[in-house]
Amino acid sequence: MTRFSLFVLLILSCPAFAQRKHSKTSLFPNYTGLVMAGYQGWFRGAGDGSGEGWGHYASTGKVDSSHIHTDLWPDVSEYEKTYPTTIKNADGTPARLFSSWDASTTDLHFKWMKEYGIDGVFMQRFFGNVRTLRTRQKANVILKQALNASKKYGRAIAIMYDLSGIKASGEDCSAIIEDWKELVDSMRITSQGGGQTYLYHHQKPLVAIWGLGFPDRSYNIRNIGVEKLIDFLKNDPVYGGCAVMLGVPTYFRDLNVDCLPDEYLHQLMRSADIVLPWMVQRFTPLLQAENERYLVHVKSDIAWCKTNKVDYVPCIYPGFSWYNLGKTEFGGAPPLGQIPRQKGKFYWDQISAAIKAGAGMLYVAMFDEMDEGTAIFKCTNTPPLGNFKLLDYEGMPTDHYLWLTGKAGEMLRGKLPFTNKMPLRN
Repeated sequence: MTRFSLFVLLILSCPAFAQRKHSKTSLFPNYTGLVMAGYQGWFRGAGDGSGEGWGHYASTGKVDSSHIHTDLWPDVSEYEKTYPTTIKNADGTPARLFSSWDASTTDLHFKWMKEYGIDGVFMQRFFGNVRTLRTRQKANVILKQALNASKKYGRAIAIMYDLSGIKASGEDCSAIIEDWKELVDSMRITSQGGGQTYLYHHQKPLVAIWGLGFPDRSYNIRNIGVEKLIDFLKNDPVYGGCAVMLGVPTYFRDLNVDCLPDEYLHQLMRSADIVLPWMVQRFTPLLQAENERYLVHVKSDIAWCKTNKVDYVPCIYPGFSWYNLGKTEFGGAPPLGQIPRQKGKFYWDQISAAIKAGAGMLYVAMFDEMDEGTAIFKCTNTPPLGNFKLLDYEGMPTDHYLWLTGKAGEMLRGKLPFTNKMPLRN
C-alpha cells in the first residue's frame, strides 16, 4: 500500500467522513402540507402482560369512582382485545377498556388514521422512558408496533422527546442521545428503505424536543445540554443530519405569560428547524372574539419565525378537561369540560384560523389523550355509570373528530375549499 493510499484510507475512516445511517428520503419528505397528531400510547390494562395494571386509566391501579384518571371513555366496539373493569355499563355489564400494549390496538389506531386521512403521529417519548436501558426497551414495545402499523397503513411517524421528568440536578439530555442511537441502530427507525414512513422535513429525519421555556419545569434549560443534543441531531456524522422541532410555550415571542423570560430560549429556537408552541388551555370558546385572537396570534408567530428563519407549526386541540386527573393527582377538582368542544366548532375554529393565518402544517393535541380530555379518536357517548363524572362527544358520532381532522388536511392542501364553518357530513 502506498503512502497516498494509506492517507486516503485514514481520511475515509475518520468520523467526519462516516456515512449517516438514515435513508436518503421518505414517503413523507416534508412536514409541510401534513396534519400530524401527538400519540401517547400509554394506556395499560390489568392482565395485558405489561405488568403495569391500569396504567394511565387510574391511580393506584384501581379503575373505580375514587381513582379514575380519564375524563373520556373510549368506544371499544372495534378493538380485538379489551379488559373488564369493576365499573358497570347502564345494562349492568362490566365496562371494558383497551390496552396500548396490545399490537392489535396500535394497528386499529393507524387503520383509523388511514381511513380518515390523518397523515400520521409523533410518538411521545418521555425522558423517564429513555433514562435506562430497561425503560427504553419497554418503551420500544409500543414504538415497534407503531412503526409496523405506519408501514402497513402508509402513515407518517416521528419521535417527540418530552423533557418532562429530567431531574433538576445530575441529569441532562445525554440519555436522549443514547436512545436516538439505539433507535437508528437497532430499530432502523430512519432506514426502512423505499417504503420508509419516518417523517422527514426538507429531506431530513425530523426529531422533536418538547418542554423548553416552561416555568413549571424543575430543570433549567441552560444546564441540561440542549445545545449539545441539537448539535448532535443536526451534525453528528453518523446519527445526525436531522431536522429538529422544538416544543415551546404559547407566548414564546415575548417571553412572558406562560414562558420563562430567558433570551436563551430564542437562541435555541434559532438553531432549530420548526417551532411548535403548546396552545392547549391558552384559548377557549368561552371568551368573545377568541377565534380572532387565535388568528392574530398565529399570524404574529409566523412573522417571528420567518424573521428568525425557522418554520412554524401551530397547535390545535378539540377541547380540554382534567376533572378526574385533577381530583386524584392534585387534590382539586377543575371543572369538567373546562374548555368545551361545542360539538367540534371550537376545533374547526382553530383549524380554519390557522390555515387562514398562513400555517403550512398542523399539529393536533392529541390522538389518544383521554387524561386531559383532548383525544380525537373514538370515544363513547354512553360512558359507564358510577359515582364519578365523564364527558361524552355531545351526541356527535364517535368518529367525529377523526373525520374533522381528515377534513382539516384536505383544506390545508387545497382539496377542500376554505371555510370558516365546520363542514357537515352527508
